[in-house]
Amino acid sequence: MKAVAAALAVCTSFLAVSVVLAQSKNSDKPPVGITPTYDPAIYAELQKAPEKARNRANPLQNDPDAVAAGAILFEQHCAECHGEAARGGTKAPSLRAAEVQGATPGAIFWILTNGVVRKGMPVWSKLPEPRRWQLVRYIKSLGGPDQAAESSAPKP
Repeated sequence: MKAVAAALAVCTSFLAVSVVLAQSKNSDKPPVGITPTYDPAIYAELQKAPEKARNRANPLQNDPDAVAAGAILFEQHCAECHGEAARGGTKAPSLRAAEVQGATPGAIFWILTNGVVRKGMPVWSKLPEPRRWQLVRYIKSLGGPDQAAESSAPKP
């Protein structure tokens, strides 16, 4: 009887571990206790944008609906890799990083348009140009990690 109880306990433990591992593999969040690593080299592609592209202004900069539209597009096309609220995932880096937030809208647009295929970032040139600018507007609206913490702090 003790052997059956021990075998049942072992099977239950294996089942629990399997469920946890399956959930973590299907999640855009890293497993508990693991933080996405910060690697500045990941963001070096932004510096490769040609000057002409970097200097492009976002034609939707003053469009009050662009951020909301960009957020919807982000959920549809980007969140799977870049994680919830663009905080980074197991497949792609945070878009709240200083390198992204400090980049010009034109540089971000250039990355969206051309991708970084060898690093897993797809080319989004078939997404209509206004939609890409909406994504840029949303990404720039996120601010950096410090700004997000400050915005949640109580106001004096």
